[in-house]
Amino acid sequence: MLADLILLLHFSYVAFVVVGFVVIWIGFVCRWEFVRNRTFRLLHLLAMGIVLAEALLGITCPLTVWENQLRGGAYEGSFMQHWVSRLMFHDWSKTTFTILYVAIFILIVATFIVVPPRWRSTPAAPSAK
Repeated sequence: MLADLILLLHFSYVAFVVVGFVVIWIGFVCRWEFVRNRTFRLLHLLAMGIVLAEALLGITCPLTVWENQLRGGAYEGSFMQHWVSRLMFHDWSKTTFTILYVAIFILIVATFIVVPPRWRSTPAAPSAK
C-alpha cells in the first residue's frame, strides 16, 4: 500500500508539471489572474527544475527508487500501480528523457517571459473616509 501511495504522489507531481503548464496557457488566453500567482509559478518552475537536475546529473528519481524498493523489484503490484505506471513510464533512453526535460524546462522558462507572474501585489486602493 505504501508503494501505491508513493506512486500516486509521483503521478501527482508529474500531473502538476504537465497540467500546470497547460493551465497557465489557458489562463493566459482566458485572462485568469491566478495563473500569474508568483508562488504557483515558482513552485511549477522548481518542480520541473528538480526533474531536469536529476536527469542532467544522472540521478534516478527518489520516488521511483522508493517505490521499487517497496515492491521488492517485482512488478506484482496493484491495479493502480499497473495503470499509473503504464501512463508514466516508458522504455525510452535516458538521453531521450533528458532532451525532453530540457525542452519542457525551456518552454516553462519561456512561459515566464510571455505570461509573467506578478512579482508584487497590487497596492490596495485608498479607502474613502
